[in-house]
Amino acid sequence: MASGNMKDIKRRIKSVQSTMQITKAMELVASSKMRRAKERALAARPYFNTMYQTVRRLSAETRDGDSVFTRRRPVKNSLFIVIAGDRGLAGGYNANLFKLAAAEIGDKSAKIVTVGKKAQEHYAKRGWQVVSDYPGIAETMRISDTHTIIDEVIALYRAGDVDEVFLCYTEFVSPLQQEAKCIQLLPASFDKEPQAEGAQGTKVLTEYDPSPEAVFDAIIPEYLYGVLYGAVVESYCSEQSARRMAMEAASDNAGEMIENLNLSYNRARQAAITQEITEIVAGSGGVGA
Repeated sequence: MASGNMKDIKRRIKSVQSTMQITKAMELVASSKMRRAKERALAARPYFNTMYQTVRRLSAETRDGDSVFTRRRPVKNSLFIVIAGDRGLAGGYNANLFKLAAAEIGDKSAKIVTVGKKAQEHYAKRGWQVVSDYPGIAETMRISDTHTIIDEVIALYRAGDVDEVFLCYTEFVSPLQQEAKCIQLLPASFDKEPQAEGAQGTKVLTEYDPSPEAVFDAIIPEYLYGVLYGAVVESYCSEQSARRMAMEAASDNAGEMIENLNLSYNRARQAAITQEITEIVAGSGGVGA
């Protein structure tokens, strides 16, 4: 009985050790990918910030309603671009994003553009109207790869098929923290640029050719390319960070499980030795009688 129990425990230890080797390897791979993705994310932020400031200044030169990209209209259909991961084993990374997107969609008549295999699988099973899918592009994403997605979204918006566009992604805050976010892309709105104290009367006049409105309409697609690229890069970095943490926790749990199994094995082995000694003593006593 004890011998059979010892074999089961030993088999279980080997199985957990094999699993631990896999989780350790996945943790190292995720750490390496996260470092590269973090460099890309940090490099993309200055570009986005500069583009945002430029568009905001242009927006201040135009009147509300002058551009198709800022004009408000009754909302009949909404479009959500949802950026999720291409693989699982990343803790609550994908689940948190889908939960936020569901809350934002609510009772709206929504169309979906998915980026990432997990988003594609999620919405294909739930009966949503999926306009297009873009799986497996996050790791090698370049800003030129966003043109197809944004051009398709702008075409739907200009045609009146959708009246507002939202982007759901995960922001990389730190290697230990990722935050799911949903922002509105269209109709575009920008905060007024704060005026520096003591800067009254020193405003720089900029001449736009042919007009601020025309320049604004031309630069908005470029702005949206940058926003989408930054969101994809941030999401990919967040995915790798979440996977690294999940695999680290799995490896720690496997190590703790192995310790407990070793303890159980030693107890079973001690019980088997004690039983053998008892049997030997009992047998020697019977022989002496």
